[in-house]
Amino acid sequence: MHALHRLNALQNELRSTLSLNDDYRLEVNGEDVRANFIGMHLSSVFQPIVDLRRKEPLGYEALLRASDNKGNSIEPPAAFRRAEVAERLVKFDRLCRTLHTLNFLNMGNNRGLLFLNVHPELLVAVNSHGKVFEQVLHQHDVSTHEVVIEIHEGAVSEEKLLAAAIANYRERGYKIAIDDFGKEHSNLERLWTLSPEYVKLDGAIIQQAAFNPKLQRILPKLVEIIRELDAEVIVEGVETEYQLELARHAGIYFVQGYLPGRPAHSLSWGTQLILGSAMSQPPVFMRHFEQTLRG
Repeated sequence: MHALHRLNALQNELRSTLSLNDDYRLEVNGEDVRANFIGMHLSSVFQPIVDLRRKEPLGYEALLRASDNKGNSIEPPAAFRRAEVAERLVKFDRLCRTLHTLNFLNMGNNRGLLFLNVHPELLVAVNSHGKVFEQVLHQHDVSTHEVVIEIHEGAVSEEKLLAAAIANYRERGYKIAIDDFGKEHSNLERLWTLSPEYVKLDGAIIQQAAFNPKLQRILPKLVEIIRELDAEVIVEGVETEYQLELARHAGIYFVQGYLPGRPAHSLSWGTQLILGSAMSQPPVFMRHFEQTLRG
């Protein structure tokens, strides 16, 4: 009954904070906090971003998992399109980030940073970025300094609006990461203007570098330039030990991908449930990846 009381209290709290209606419901499925909203079942998974120097996670990127009432999987872009068609995009985006935060708390005190994506449309359509979400964080003793807002820089063409959104987040204490850099319209001049704390290189870069000697020579120079802009580099899409070695050779300290860890529910990585239960499963990293780090 105690857990049920906590769940009901949490549900009412979020309904008030996020201005949600009766088409929203929280539930605990197994040991994960999940949500139902506009006909979709929503849950969180987390993928580690590993610090190669300290051999531990810098933090975790939260990823959405969605399905319909028949149990059919819905890819995140399609889920956000559904919310947009239903004219509930702002609330859907906030609910997803809140759901990720609640599950992030399951990881205990050594969880590192929480990396969260923000829908590009909201960057140019919402004022006071992060204000409502900040209330959720404070209600659960999570500092904005623990949260990294990931922005797909190439998806927003309005330079001034993008800069204003980033400035708004930063004033509230959030860190900023530019996601998928090098994928489409990315440019170094924009990095200088936006001054992110982290730049996440698109996974195609390290994957193509494995077969492209020219790219192997260029990558360390790109990393050096980004560092001169006072940003740290995270490379995505690391799937093989050779790609990991290329990242290390290029001077990249932070890696993300299937090799360091596939996306998994929070309890695969942490030790404490938000609803007060405990579990004994330790953080799990792939054994051969640990062996590679020791080499």
